[in-house]
Amino acid sequence: MSCQIRIEKTKTPKQKPDQNNLGFGKFFTDHMFIMDYSKEKGWYDPRIVPYAPLELDPATMVLHYGQAVFEGLKAYRTKDGRILLFRPNKNMERINLSNDRLCIPPIDEDFCVEAIKTLVSVDRDWIPTAPGTSLYIRPFIIATDPYLGVRASDTYKFIIILSPSGAYYPSGINPVKIYVENEYVRAVKGGTGYAKTLGNYAASLKAQDIAHEKGYVQVLWLDGVERKYIEEVGSMNVFFKINGEVITPSLDGSILPGITRDSVIQLLKDWGVKVTERKLSIQEVFDAHENGTLEEVFGTGTAAVISPVGELNWMDKVIVVNNGKIGETAAKLYETITGIQWGEIEDKFGWTVEVK
Repeated sequence: MSCQIRIEKTKTPKQKPDQNNLGFGKFFTDHMFIMDYSKEKGWYDPRIVPYAPLELDPATMVLHYGQAVFEGLKAYRTKDGRILLFRPNKNMERINLSNDRLCIPPIDEDFCVEAIKTLVSVDRDWIPTAPGTSLYIRPFIIATDPYLGVRASDTYKFIIILSPSGAYYPSGINPVKIYVENEYVRAVKGGTGYAKTLGNYAASLKAQDIAHEKGYVQVLWLDGVERKYIEEVGSMNVFFKINGEVITPSLDGSILPGITRDSVIQLLKDWGVKVTERKLSIQEVFDAHENGTLEEVFGTGTAAVISPVGELNWMDKVIVVNNGKIGETAAKLYETITGIQWGEIEDKFGWTVEVK
């Protein structure tokens, strides 16, 4: 795809929010990217326009049947003023994986990375500079046929919006308490677990509510068949360090193939740490704690990068991991990945992409 991106700049720029009170997902920049799809034209009319509400017919298919996918990545402002993206090609590769599962036409990955770079460049003044802050990037695709009936839509919109985001750990990294969900399940093999699609997140809300009521921050999901094998933590992939070996559940079709997860595996291998992708039962984790070999537990994802786990509650059995403190491996991974993202550490893997 080689068509030019049309740019229409806003005539009424918004006031930018206080960098010290950004939170997450509350504020949005002046512009957004939109591209349309029809069967006759394919993807067409890529444009950057002022951020504004969408006008949708009440019968728009996405509102009824949830045929939509999304991604999440960030832009970082380095100390020397450069703007870096972290592995955006992997996000566009993954959105096409989700597209395939949801019967949405594929996008041109390279073109859409260019669209992200162009939009970020247009709204570059919105990238915060306070320590730990970033510009969150949300690409998404929605089905737009005005039709009531279960089928794949013939028309779609691909949209990118931007949101300045505060530091995930404003006062340092503190391990979180995790509730192991035993009743509800997130996904099963053959379903949509590996796709980044709306229904997966809506279906997770009930278990999250239960966990919050019990005083826990996130849910650890078990497999949907035997209810014993570990899958994910909240909206993150999860890693366990047992007796010097780092173990993470293998991608078997029900787990989202995380980009931070992939980065962590590459880094651990580069450091000579034994890392294994395999089935791992919750009982094995609790047994490892019992015999003193459970060293660390941490989640990985775009928002937190690394989220250490200090406590696990499974069927009212509670274990404390590493005395409730961040482990050495998790700390090193966090420092390395964020160092690469903010341009403070050499990027020998070629993960960052500069926005000019």
